[in-house]
Amino acid sequence: MQPLRAEGIRGNWATLLSCWNADESLDLGRLAAQIDALIGFRPDGIYSHGTAGEFHTQTEAEFDAVATLLAERCNAAAIPFQIGVSHPIAQVALERLRRIAALAPGAVQLVLPDWFPVTDDEAGAFLERMAEHASGIGLVLYNPPHAKRVLGPAEMALLAARCEALIGWKTAGGDDAWFESVRAHDLHRRLSVFVPGHLLASGVRRGAHGAYSNVACLHPGAAQAWSDGMATDLDGALEVEGRLRQFMAQAIAPFITRDRYCNAACDRLLAAVGGWGAAFGGVGESMRWPYRSIPGSEIARVRAAARALVPEFIA
Repeated sequence: MQPLRAEGIRGNWATLLSCWNADESLDLGRLAAQIDALIGFRPDGIYSHGTAGEFHTQTEAEFDAVATLLAERCNAAAIPFQIGVSHPIAQVALERLRRIAALAPGAVQLVLPDWFPVTDDEAGAFLERMAEHASGIGLVLYNPPHAKRVLGPAEMALLAARCEALIGWKTAGGDDAWFESVRAHDLHRRLSVFVPGHLLASGVRRGAHGAYSNVACLHPGAAQAWSDGMATDLDGALEVEGRLRQFMAQAIAPFITRDRYCNAACDRLLAAVGGWGAAFGGVGESMRWPYRSIPGSEIARVRAAARALVPEFIA
């Protein structure tokens, strides 16, 4: 596909979750079926190698296989897609970018080098080098709350001014003051600003452009319908967000805050709870070593909570 510009990255983007066999090898057949299922829901876009896709556990051969599979199917279906080239080692991220440029994603996602926190100048130098090898493909900076260095709007404005190829920011968002700072630095015009999926409606009301969505893990089709509805009934979408927030706080967040499961384990649980992958056997609850998996015995309890609070997101 043609490289996307910032204004072309909007709405609900669904994540591709890794599928593991019992021996923890990559199940490419189930992964292909998952991509086809996601395409069938017609999301605004699909992306690979985010946290939910466990990019941090894949070998380079596995990374190449997943990226190629996504590109072939999305290009054939004319669905926008992004490939994450994130890696805590800058040199490995650069090699990933070089290899996938020919697959023509709409954009690439990346994280800042993560073993030691980078300075502003080092972050700028990293993005500049990546842009030199991106073949005109735009860069989306993935800057989650657990990053070694979490950037604010003023810091992002410096990077955007230094690197024209930077077109997007995947962020946890913030309060009214945070969004006011985004507008004060003109980032809402220069970048596609994405917030967490369950905060999408309030994010859109404040000026965000979309979500690389955990809610799409729960159900990609329902997440797309909710996102589409914001254009005509934002008040109704905000009411849904209130219920989503309650569900996430009560049924999902304790796995992270109390039990210390990683976010990707929760994304897998959401997919099992939503039930949208039943036709191809689901993405599975198992995480790849050394990360712990949330027991399948939790699915029924969490699904009951979802049916009570957000029934429209349950297949």
